[in-house]
Amino acid sequence: MNIDFFGERLKTVRKSKRLTQLDLSKQLAVSKGTVSAYEQGLSYPSLETFIKICGILDTSADYLLGGSDNPPFKMAGLTGEQVQSIMQFVSLIEQANEITTYHETH
Repeated sequence: MNIDFFGERLKTVRKSKRLTQLDLSKQLAVSKGTVSAYEQGLSYPSLETFIKICGILDTSADYLLGGSDNPPFKMAGLTGEQVQSIMQFVSLIEQANEITTYHETH
């Protein structure tokens, strides 16, 4: 698992549920800036808030933390082909992040 996946995956799942950062922040009882910081990887939620996020977004902790590449949610209104294209795009972003992180540490 890699915590670096959390922000991007949180954003992806939030958007798939058609929620804004403000919508999610209200349900979590945190500020919109806090949700933004989570999505940018600037901070991470407490365990209690993380569990709430999983419940609100109806997604697994495993997916949000990068332990699984199978999103446990349905992207409303998209065909299987469209979902596959999005997941390929997410995978490319994750690979680019890994390359960037590798070069920054070596």
